[in-house]
Amino acid sequence: MRSRIEKFGLVAVGLIAGVFISLHFSASAEKDTIAPLPVEELRAFSEVFGRIKSDYVEPVSDKKLITEAINGMLSGLDPHSAYLDAEGYKEMQVGTQGEFGGLGIEVGMEEGLVKVISPIEDTPAYHAGIKTGDLIIKLDDTLVKGLSLNDAVKRMRGKPGSKILLTIVRKGEINPLVITVARAVIKVQSVKSKLVEPGYVFVRVTQFQEHTGENLATALETLFKQSEGNLKGVVLDLRNDPGGLLTAAVAVSAAFLPKDALVVYTEGRTEDAKMRLTASAENYLRGNGTTDYLKNLPEAYKTLPMVVLVNSGSASASEIVAGALQDHKRAVIMGTQSFGKGSVQTILPLGNNTAIKLTTARYYTPGGRSIQAKGIVPDILVEDPATAALDNAFRLREADLDRHLTNDRQPDDKTDEVAIKTNTKTPQKNKDTEGNKSEISEFGAKNDYQLNQALNLLKGMNILHGK
Repeated sequence: MRSRIEKFGLVAVGLIAGVFISLHFSASAEKDTIAPLPVEELRAFSEVFGRIKSDYVEPVSDKKLITEAINGMLSGLDPHSAYLDAEGYKEMQVGTQGEFGGLGIEVGMEEGLVKVISPIEDTPAYHAGIKTGDLIIKLDDTLVKGLSLNDAVKRMRGKPGSKILLTIVRKGEINPLVITVARAVIKVQSVKSKLVEPGYVFVRVTQFQEHTGENLATALETLFKQSEGNLKGVVLDLRNDPGGLLTAAVAVSAAFLPKDALVVYTEGRTEDAKMRLTASAENYLRGNGTTDYLKNLPEAYKTLPMVVLVNSGSASASEIVAGALQDHKRAVIMGTQSFGKGSVQTILPLGNNTAIKLTTARYYTPGGRSIQAKGIVPDILVEDPATAALDNAFRLREADLDRHLTNDRQPDDKTDEVAIKTNTKTPQKNKDTEGNKSEISEFGAKNDYQLNQALNLLKGMNILHGK
């Protein structure tokens, strides 16, 4: 029996050592310095591997054990590192193109349960009433506890039109909620735009995808023509935008910043993880043959009075844009504190169409602020009185997630004081609107309180500018 365990152990050590070597993992910042393998820890791993192979109640394949070991190794690091099997890797690649199958929610893992970070606008989950902060405890008849995040996501995926029963624990609700959601092919419209008033442009970015920069340029050019060049201000809405591609964030920032202005920089342990991205074409175009879609953008967009709307659902790429515009004093940031995802995930292919998503760096704003676990603090705090109590109840930020990275510039995750505060009193419940969903404004609607406050500010800025 012992010889069998040792045999399995040697196989395990060889496999794990191979993974370490093939990925060039290092205990130092120098890529060409490979630290000695942790022999004692690998020996313990091999003993566990051997015991499972010989004593577990049912036979388990080597592939499953190694895959689960990799899963555990990555999920134990932080909420965003993960192993992508062939199916997960393919879905990740398709998702960045703005079309994928599923329910339409950004999720993470907390204490073994799936936690909703943000429902994606205009998706089945969004329309079914899934809220930020919801804990999913059951998928149809399967308990989530014990599933990996990848397994849970796979169960939520499915044939468009098929339905899934989500059992949810929600803060403020005594009993779990059971919500039926019909799966669909998720087609996210990345950029939405309109003239909300003569001369005032409203642009909403719902997610940062491959073509977001191009779509934004088209929208801005169209609105400029519609207004006959008589523009007075811009509102850029990043509320509940969970982020996406870094190149898209640079493109959106570059549309409003001077050429070559610093947008974001990253710092990590390897040279590849250290970047300085500026508002220049080489940093946002996807390929050498791609035409610079921002080249002919009207210059007015570089100087027009501007307000950026953010909230606790604004994450990652959204925070990069808001932070860049804030640091360059190009825009007034309005709303509530953003999510605080200031880490960089790199996709590292492993072969067999699998990959790992590994956190490799932190983002920093042009002024040197770390976004991680802190987010962007608005210049003007504005809460929607109709939804403030609900937002506060379900508010979820990076700092609330298990194993989140600390903010290396402000390790205690202390929140800065907001420069100007409005609506500091707790909004009173309105018996006419309480429980009436139709009274809760959609982003960009006429009764969108935060948008109206942004427009009032822009009008005031124009008056001061005229004087």
